[in-house]
Amino acid sequence: MKKTIFIALLFIAAGSISAKAQGGGGGNFQQQTPEERVKRVHAKIDSAFKLDATKLAEVDALFLNAYKEQDKLRAEMSSGGGQPDFQAMREKMQPINDARDAKLKPLLGDDNYKIWKEQIEPTMRGNRGGGGRPN
Repeated sequence: MKKTIFIALLFIAAGSISAKAQGGGGGNFQQQTPEERVKRVHAKIDSAFKLDATKLAEVDALFLNAYKEQDKLRAEMSSGGGQPDFQAMREKMQPINDARDAKLKPLLGDDNYKIWKEQIEPTMRGNRGGGGRPN
């Protein structure tokens, strides 16, 4: 009897640790900092296009600025308490993304920009851990 209880407690503990390691059911999601998001973009762009250091630094600064603007907007829209209107937030963030893209295209060139928009950027949306989620 004691062995059965012990084994059951062991399974419960293992399941609890596993759930905690996988994010605990989504209740403890933490937004990455702009700097952490820039590191992800940096790694993807560097491995895909092998830009020189100057261009890569410009791309990093471009994304850092855009991510900081997005975070500021997100904080403003969430400051009223309750759930923010995600559709309205997306619409207000679109000009930030458009401005970023307008500056990014000349840095990458037309061919690389097309690859970025069609293949790489979609894998980064709404996913903080890697991989892709269709939007």
